[in-house]
Amino acid sequence: MSHSRRKAPARARALTRSGRRGKVRQLPLRTHWLLLTTLVLTLSAALLIQGYTQHMFGSTPDGAADHTGSSAAVPSQVAHGGPVIDSAADPARTAAPRPGTIALTFDDGPDPRWTPQILDVLRRNGVHATFFVVGTQVAANPDLTRRIVAEGHQLGVHTFSHPDLAGLPSWQRSMELRETQLAIAGATGVTSALLRPPYSSGNDSLRDADWQAVRQAGREGYLTVLTTQDSEDWRKPGVDRIIAGATPAPGTGQVLLMHDAGGDRSQTVTALTTLLPRLRAAGFHFATVSDAVALPTANHPASTSEHWQGLALIGVLQASGWGLRALGWLLYAAGAISLLRAVAVLVAARRHRRLRDAPWGPPITGPVSVIVPAYNERAGIEAAVRSLLASDHPVEILVVDDGSTDGTADLVESLRLPGVRVLRQQNAGKPAALNTGLRAASYELVVMVDGDTVFEPDAVRMLVQPFADPSVGAVSGNAKVVNRGGLLGRWQHIEYVIGFNLDRRLFDLAQCMPTVPGAVGGFRRSALLRLGGVSEDTLAEDTDLTMALCRAGWRVVYEERAKAWTEAPASLGALWKQRYRWCYGTLQAMWKHRSALGQRGQSGKLGRRGLLYLLMFQVLLPLLAPAVDVTAVYGLVFLDPVRILGLWLAFLALQLAMGVYAFRLDKERLGPLWSLPLQQFVYRQLMYLVVIQSVVTAIAGSRLRWQRMERYGSLQVPAGAPAMQHEEVTR
Repeated sequence: MSHSRRKAPARARALTRSGRRGKVRQLPLRTHWLLLTTLVLTLSAALLIQGYTQHMFGSTPDGAADHTGSSAAVPSQVAHGGPVIDSAADPARTAAPRPGTIALTFDDGPDPRWTPQILDVLRRNGVHATFFVVGTQVAANPDLTRRIVAEGHQLGVHTFSHPDLAGLPSWQRSMELRETQLAIAGATGVTSALLRPPYSSGNDSLRDADWQAVRQAGREGYLTVLTTQDSEDWRKPGVDRIIAGATPAPGTGQVLLMHDAGGDRSQTVTALTTLLPRLRAAGFHFATVSDAVALPTANHPASTSEHWQGLALIGVLQASGWGLRALGWLLYAAGAISLLRAVAVLVAARRHRRLRDAPWGPPITGPVSVIVPAYNERAGIEAAVRSLLASDHPVEILVVDDGSTDGTADLVESLRLPGVRVLRQQNAGKPAALNTGLRAASYELVVMVDGDTVFEPDAVRMLVQPFADPSVGAVSGNAKVVNRGGLLGRWQHIEYVIGFNLDRRLFDLAQCMPTVPGAVGGFRRSALLRLGGVSEDTLAEDTDLTMALCRAGWRVVYEERAKAWTEAPASLGALWKQRYRWCYGTLQAMWKHRSALGQRGQSGKLGRRGLLYLLMFQVLLPLLAPAVDVTAVYGLVFLDPVRILGLWLAFLALQLAMGVYAFRLDKERLGPLWSLPLQQFVYRQLMYLVVIQSVVTAIAGSRLRWQRMERYGSLQVPAGAPAMQHEEVTR
């Protein structure tokens, strides 16, 4: 992580769409936010469709509804008439099956398991029936719906999502009927004029609210078909009782209610096998509803427009279903991977703590060169330099002024501090400033410090001790947030401790450290010079440099006892700019060093461990975040909110447990963790949007300039440092 950025160097490059560095296309980045918004809205719409069609209404069987309430508005001729109602007529008319005729009807299908078995029984017995289908089931099983029509059966509408029409507003009733009609038209090329309202029964069960729904259906061109005999197969009472319930009185005409979906219909299939030949032997004739009441056919060819609209509706429903299933698997995978990561970092942190208690080797006591690149750092440079002079380890301090316009170099020179040199150069960028410092450094071990960072007195000494191991080429220190008083600062403090520091312990053990932060890092000067110094190829020069050292065979470690305090962004805008720069620069560095994936040794460890870890947890998983949030809202609205809240609380508890352990490792007070739940609703989304912005920027090949973070003057010199002689900088 680099905490200071300046003007873009001339050689700064961006990734092009082809993956090569070259001519940069200046593309308007706002278009990708439009694309993201479109994708999120599309996902939301798909989930709304799934939620409405699959979870909005119950699946209570038709005959199990409660038919209580006033029936004063129901005309007498309807309440005591036949089961087929033409409510559009004035007065309303009804029709009943001819004596000895049974209109066999099936509700709630088609079902991919039970409807084919029922169709087979009907075909063997030469019986035609009427299937009142649910629109969502038609969309899910269009081939099966076509088979119903192809085998000579009749289709009727049973609404789109099986709601009680009496409890819906008029616009929603119309939508339920219209969408079902379109689904039938798309699947079969026909439409139907028959409607059976869900939860309906016989004419004498109609109540005022039911009659309103029936009248509206009549105005929209439907004949309402009720029931005169209920087999009560929805109760699953046993085959014999279904047969008894479905057997009419001799010589009567009936509209018989059965079900081909809505649960286990094995009893219905078995009962039909016995019932159909028995009723035929008793002299009953089977017919569709329209034939039974001597009406014209109820199914008509759909118009071209209706057919194509229906196909589109079926396509949308099927796509949303597939997308939701795919998203579900992705979320399960993401959850499992995140859980494994949590376990891995906690185990690694515990082991790292034990290993770091052992000495690295003979103490490092020789002097160290400290390089402080500075561009317009007047607000904090004095505190930074004085903290370095207060070190309990011998240091020379090189302040490299990169063409500041605020008098940064003049301020440092006016302090006349011993052991501090000021090097001036024209503005060329942070990598150039660091390289200037490297060339001027007097000692083999160098520490690189951002101009907004204050060191603890023992930080330099602790930072250089790992160099007692000759295989170590760089050491990452422990950067701490100093301005943690506000909510945003507190969230960043939590992220530094739980996120960055736990990851660094894991990277250290896995020998794949991808980043030594610009705020506090130690290096072997000779190793850096052999690499050609600090590269200007990426915006994350610290990450690029660390990866280059790993690929050169050097080991990079983490020394948590080397603590330095740095200013964090104090506004969402400043935080966005900083993290956008970090993330984009990291993507550049990952792409630059991608060949490490196929190499061996220390380079291979970086590639197959470090780069893949970054790709998984800092790129791919954040890209799924908007989908996760939308799905969570979907679960709260349409699924079991208690279960969803329980899962969220479990996830939060895991994070809290990680936080408590990480804070104790870093010897931090646990107080800031109270804001962890709030972090999930603002900070987390901001960080994920940063990743999305960075990925799109990299793919588009757009140029991102160096940006300098605003300074707030929240640094102060640690106790024991030389007194401030000029502008006192306090928290």
